[in-house]
Amino acid sequence: MLKLRQLLTRTMPTDNPLVPNLEEPSRPVKIWREWRGFLLFVAIMLVFRSAIADWNQVPTGSMIPSIYVGDRIVVDKLAYDLRVPFTLQRIASWSEPLRGDVVTFTSPEDERLLVKRVIGVPGDEVSLRDNVLSVNGQAASYEAIAAEQLVGMPTSQTNRNQFMRETLLGDDRLIMLHEGHYASKASNFGPVQVPDSMYLVLGDNRDNSRDSRFIGFVSRELILGRAESVAFSLDYDNYYRPRMDRFFTALP
Repeated sequence: MLKLRQLLTRTMPTDNPLVPNLEEPSRPVKIWREWRGFLLFVAIMLVFRSAIADWNQVPTGSMIPSIYVGDRIVVDKLAYDLRVPFTLQRIASWSEPLRGDVVTFTSPEDERLLVKRVIGVPGDEVSLRDNVLSVNGQAASYEAIAAEQLVGMPTSQTNRNQFMRETLLGDDRLIMLHEGHYASKASNFGPVQVPDSMYLVLGDNRDNSRDSRFIGFVSRELILGRAESVAFSLDYDNYYRPRMDRFFTALP
């Protein structure tokens, strides 16, 4: 009897001899129990940003005056299709990019994430002559816009640049051109015909944009979503001061 009591004492906790002595959980198990809620939240957010909606920082001025350097843009990943998260594999498709859409895509040149405006859709014939755009034989019309009319335009962009409203085939957008000898050598190209399942994209900053004039046509498979609005904006030239007048504004 004494030996049995000693055995029970060794195998059961001293504070409650009726409860078995369960082993302490391992460190990975402890970490999982403590952080599983947060890790699940992160996983959901990553899937959300990959397949549904995303917000992207714009580090260059290729889309001025529509998108400023320091803008954080909201991208609708469901604008055209639904993809397997973290891949380019489409599950379903219900729409195609239209002329005038601002899209994000993976560059066919170096796989960087870019944002540009769709100018030519499959079958279109596109040309540029001295920065005058033509699509399917119809030339765009242009109206000069004063820099003062552009809300929050950085003063560094107003020198030696001119701003125009470009209207073509029922669509219009603001563009920026460099004046005089600062104009780009890429102000002329074409005419070229956009192949099937391809798109021709240009930056609204026509003289300073690495777009289809340099990287070629963009495959439909590489277009990830449509940029809809500016979530918030920081002025990099002014100590990252928030541009409050650009918060929650729709893209033109």
